[in-house]
Amino acid sequence: MQEWGILMALYELQNGKISIQADSLGAELKSLKRTDTGTEYMWEGNPEYWKRTSPVLFPLVGSLHHGSYLLDGTRYPMGQHGFARDMEFELKSQSEREIWFCLKSSQETLEKYPYEFLLEIGYKLQEYSVLVQWKVSNPAEKEMHFSIGGHPAFRCPLVKGENQEDYSVWLDAGEKVMAGVIKDGLMSRELKEYPLQDGCLRVTEHLFDEDALVLEHHQAHQAALVKPDGSRYLTVKFDAPLFGIWSPPGKKAPFVCIEPWYGRCDGTDFEGTWQEREWGQKLDAGESFEASYEIVIE
Repeated sequence: MQEWGILMALYELQNGKISIQADSLGAELKSLKRTDTGTEYMWEGNPEYWKRTSPVLFPLVGSLHHGSYLLDGTRYPMGQHGFARDMEFELKSQSEREIWFCLKSSQETLEKYPYEFLLEIGYKLQEYSVLVQWKVSNPAEKEMHFSIGGHPAFRCPLVKGENQEDYSVWLDAGEKVMAGVIKDGLMSRELKEYPLQDGCLRVTEHLFDEDALVLEHHQAHQAALVKPDGSRYLTVKFDAPLFGIWSPPGKKAPFVCIEPWYGRCDGTDFEGTWQEREWGQKLDAGESFEASYEIVIE
């Protein structure tokens, strides 16, 4: 096993208005700052609450029923959110305002995920936003099944000393949303209605008591964090068919995650194969999948 911590490298980009830092370990976005104020928008990764900042979830989003999956008659164990977040990526290219990392299948990955793949993660600076880009390629001669998702954590409250319960999440979803709840790492079949006031869902002390809220079927494509004065300070824009909203249950952690997903955890009653997993993605031989989401700061 390679000592990934020794190999990791931190890269920085800036355009005069914002700056980012990205780590080669997991190709993880670690920092997003506004240059004129020095305000940091990303969660710091304090292990007291959660040691990560913005891991890339691949080839699995969430957890598997029984902690393993069935593929072509063989059962493979895999931990929550897959393995890419804990692996060292290669630097593919870097310019003044864009950087790309890549991870290729190896003997290590094939033992737990028997597909050849090329995973590329890119970050592109725009005026006051960063575009997070994913590309998954299948170089093999057989079809490939996978999931991919983002898990960015943003400071909430943004200002130290403010009360998180005075903050909200705004959604472009009308008057209400229907969200599934993850229980013990698996998706409950029960849906809960969450009324929105002026499009907002208050970040109450008990909002995440069970775990993440999961919104499926394209219910929203923008989610913003809202200050106590009603102004939005960060917006995540995406085309993903589902997304999660999460903060660690019962910890009063000073961050909220807004997570665009192309896949999710198994349902509590799921007994199918890897190919039959809900919201999973498929690539035929030689095909590629591309998706992105944008983080905009005010």
